[in-house]
Amino acid sequence: MAINSIVGPALQGIQRGFQGMRRVASEIASASQTEKQNPTDLSRAMVEMNQQAHQAKASAQVLKAADDTIGTLFDEHV
Repeated sequence: MAINSIVGPALQGIQRGFQGMRRVASEIASASQTEKQNPTDLSRAMVEMNQQAHQAKASAQVLKAADDTIGTLFDEHV
């Protein structure tokens, strides 16, 4: 398996996580500016924010594992 086949999806996962966090942050910010704030919607948004953060963190860990693997391969073959 090529390292690129691991790095690409990991970077996409990080990007999706950040995009999701920006989207949810926008929802939270716009909800705080309206007079009709639904606590259920804000609770859902906060849970989704946490999920998006976990998505980004998990993808970052995959990227780090791929980076560590590359370092290990180079160390053993040099």
